[in-house]
Amino acid sequence: MKRYLNEKEVAEITGKALSTLRNDRSQGRGIPYGKDGGRVFYDLDEVLAYMESRKISPRSAA
Repeated sequence: MKRYLNEKEVAEITGKALSTLRNDRSQGRGIPYGKDGGRVFYDLDEVLAYMESRKISPRSAA
């Protein structure tokens, strides 16, 4: 079953400010989201995938 989060929950998980999430939405970038009327929601799986896609692995010293 899918779990959907509101923007406050996403801000807590990602460490992003609410204003950053809102700016990203208005600029058409950032984490994929949906809207139902005035309600904004995020799919937990997409939030985690977004964060995973930005992971940086340090290079090992050779």
